Amino acid sequence: MSKWSILHPLRIGCVKYLNARPLIHGYDGSVSYDHPSALARRLAHGELDAGLVPIFEALGARHYPVVEGVAIACDGPVYSVFLAHRGDLSAVRTIALDPASLTSVHLLKVLLTEFHDLRPIYVTAGQDAAGCDATLLIGNQAIDFRFINGDAYQYLDLGEEWLRCTGLPFVFALWMLRPELSGLAGIADAFRALRVYGQAHLEEVLADPTLFDREFRERYLTGHIRFCLGAREKEGITKFAGLL
Repeated sequence: MSKWSILHPLRIGCVKYLNARPLIHGYDGSVSYDHPSALARRLAHGELDAGLVPIFEALGARHYPVVEGVAIACDGPVYSVFLAHRGDLSAVRTIALDPASLTSVHLLKVLLTEFHDLRPIYVTAGQDAAGCDATLLIGNQAIDFRFINGDAYQYLDLGEEWLRCTGLPFVFALWMLRPELSGLAGIADAFRALRVYGQAHLEEVLADPTLFDREFRERYLTGHIRFCLGAREKEGITKFAGLL
């Protein structure tokens, strides 16, 4: 019997980004990969039993049991969530938003409003975004953008800016479970065990050649992303909720 057999009957959704790889590596069951906002919507609609979902969803009206001890977080520069702009940040008047994660959208709005006294016009990317002064990007597409454009843009790294402004880590996503599930404690234990397994076998994750080069994968997964949900991370969540 598989060590993850308790998870096999579940409809599990995970983000398709590099930062989630250590949290799902080694799982031998079925997983649906999608963008964060889509996972949140599918969990809300009862299409998933468990999802690695943006923290903004946990702060909403719906109540989801959360797997303690596991997160996608950062304690400084996150590298893959940023505002790309040219010129001085204070001159930004219009921003194109990546709709893939409401957490990153609201984090950007909190940072600009509360700590920079900026209230730009926000436009959903793909609509009337061509003439915007700046663009919010997240995930693998954000990493690609930095590789392609390099120093042609300035980057407001949202993880770095959050730490500078609050002194706290930022939590981007958690495993959230459908409340009606039976055996929630055992399911949470299995997801925690998956995190431990993934971090213990990080060399296997780093050896996967499908995303970026190995040097970057190692720097990103060991230097930028944090996978634990501890006291400081929870304090960061509380601070974010209050500022929202």
